[in-house]
Amino acid sequence: FWIGIGHAGTLISAILCLLRQPWRTSINRAAEAMTIFAVVCAAIYPVFHVGRVWFAWFLFPFPNPNGIWPNFRSPLEWDVFAVSTYATVSVLFWYMGMIPDLATLRDRATQTWKKFFYGLLACGWNGNAKHWRNYEMAYLILAGLSTPLVLSVHTIVSFDFAVANLPGWHTTIFPPYFVAGAIFSGFGMVLTLMLPLRTLFRLHDLITPYHIDCMCKIILATGSMVGYAYAMEFFIAWYGANPNEGFTFINRAFGPYAWAYWIMVTCNVITPQLFWFKAIRSRPWLVWIICIFVNVGMWFERFVITVSSLANDFIPSSWKYFSPTVVDVFTFFGTFGVFMTLFLLFVRFLPLMAMAEIKGMHTPVIEGQTNKGGHHG
Repeated sequence: FWIGIGHAGTLISAILCLLRQPWRTSINRAAEAMTIFAVVCAAIYPVFHVGRVWFAWFLFPFPNPNGIWPNFRSPLEWDVFAVSTYATVSVLFWYMGMIPDLATLRDRATQTWKKFFYGLLACGWNGNAKHWRNYEMAYLILAGLSTPLVLSVHTIVSFDFAVANLPGWHTTIFPPYFVAGAIFSGFGMVLTLMLPLRTLFRLHDLITPYHIDCMCKIILATGSMVGYAYAMEFFIAWYGANPNEGFTFINRAFGPYAWAYWIMVTCNVITPQLFWFKAIRSRPWLVWIICIFVNVGMWFERFVITVSSLANDFIPSSWKYFSPTVVDVFTFFGTFGVFMTLFLLFVRFLPLMAMAEIKGMHTPVIEGQTNKGGHHG
């Protein structure tokens, strides 16, 4: 769930940067920060899922002279490498983009500690031509590195399920389906966070109806892909003629967890179809409500995939209805607390908008008007 939430930041920053999409500039900084904080929340779970938290070091590639290394071929190990690479590149990309803005904050700071803090982070930036040339080259390289990560990281996450032999998991549609779902939930979370900030900080001139419209269209497209994947899962179960697989999907839709399945379908497939209508996309409060449904639906997607296969496995005598423990509930809600705390600290101490990029987008227009079509900087 959290790795999926983090996908929109890299998509907005890297892929839309490479495609030269100007509308990304007002939202990319907050989306990148959201990516990093979501990965931090996701990193909490493997520590507990090792079974005993004091064995968390099993996740790292220590030498194996004593035969204590867990199964190196496990997809959970692939997860560790994929997610840690994703986190590293995302942090570098986020920080690299902030350097000109941190220098601006350094130059405008009036308190000594702020001058020192922002000066340290700005790495001696003074905005000369050499700095800009190196900055743009590094930013482009990091965008190129980040783009395949959008596809690879959630593909690896889907392999956690797809390489298992459990009915409901063992299917080849998972990689593209998980990638589309991750972008879908990521954009839902970007709008969930940015629309209240837009109102609170009066950012209507920076986060315009055009930005909201573009993100709504991406949510509509990826939500339709997710709906197609849900339908194809049933088709594959029928076409494969595996009775266990067929039972699992019938059980999901009409069994004891049917309530979760239909919440998932309603939130992820039916609700986003409202974005076909311009009247809905042009009302931020309606967009915000739909995005809340998207986030709820994507959490239920992971719940349905995980629980419905594990609760009804190969041995009927071991079947049991899942009920979360207090630890499960508090860990989940605790990660939301961690996420919101980090995001609010970011809003308080670091630039929410990519100031240098926004200036870069507007400067040619102003010069073009004043110079009557002369040289555009």
